[in-house]
Amino acid sequence: MAGRNVLVTGGSNGIGRAVVRRFSQFGDHVWFTYYTGRDRAEALLEELRQAGSTPALSFRLSQGDWHSHQELLGQLPGPADVLVNNSAVGSKTVEKYVDGPRHERDAAFFQINSVGPLWLYRALLPGMIERGYGKVVHVSSVNGGVAQFPGFDVADGMSKAALAYMTRHTAAELAHSPVDVFAVCPGAVDTTMFHASTLDGLTQQRRAEVEAGLPKGRLIRPEEIADLILWLCGEEGRVLHGAVIDASMGLGVRPGLLVDGGRAVGELPVVAG
Repeated sequence: MAGRNVLVTGGSNGIGRAVVRRFSQFGDHVWFTYYTGRDRAEALLEELRQAGSTPALSFRLSQGDWHSHQELLGQLPGPADVLVNNSAVGSKTVEKYVDGPRHERDAAFFQINSVGPLWLYRALLPGMIERGYGKVVHVSSVNGGVAQFPGFDVADGMSKAALAYMTRHTAAELAHSPVDVFAVCPGAVDTTMFHASTLDGLTQQRRAEVEAGLPKGRLIRPEEIADLILWLCGEEGRVLHGAVIDASMGLGVRPGLLVDGGRAVGELPVVAG
């Protein structure tokens, strides 16, 4: 399976960076995008080079901007066999992209988190079908994709829920095609986005309480999500075509462990009877 062309959006940081590493170590040709993280992207390319992994390429993408999408597609050195739609903004990180009123933030959530992935999927799907092979993984979130968390921006959750719907809808359309589609819904992952939305601003003691209250008492490592995505894109993952996978280590089935952006975390009372 190695030697595929893999496009990863938002690959300079967090889960995306771990995904780039995993596919490159596996022997795939990885192309990844970044928006503001050019220095991080260059550092990752150098890291992969020194490690002897398959060389990667990076491209700037303003996700959800039509002209930027067309520029990216024109720069790719070949057809993509695997698409990992990972790039997204969260309840706090959206502020880095939109410094305006609420209605502009609402629109940005959907344009970046939903419309951008849809455009890439539509652009790359025909080539996958023509070549008889394709894997698409949408990185959604436990917030919206699986459950709901009061305290986070409702537009954030709605935009992630749209990815889960897109996965099911397109998987139904592709039931008899050679292309497999999945959604992965991570929970509390040790990334810049989760730190910004939940942990930053807390006292050291409160942060320890938040982490201790999470399933298994810890944050999920980005590499754990990357391993799952790599597995899904192998032959064994085909049986999960169309699946929206709760990759939250149990937070999706017990969302009460994280309430109001991490400000009311703890075990729910057990009621006998």
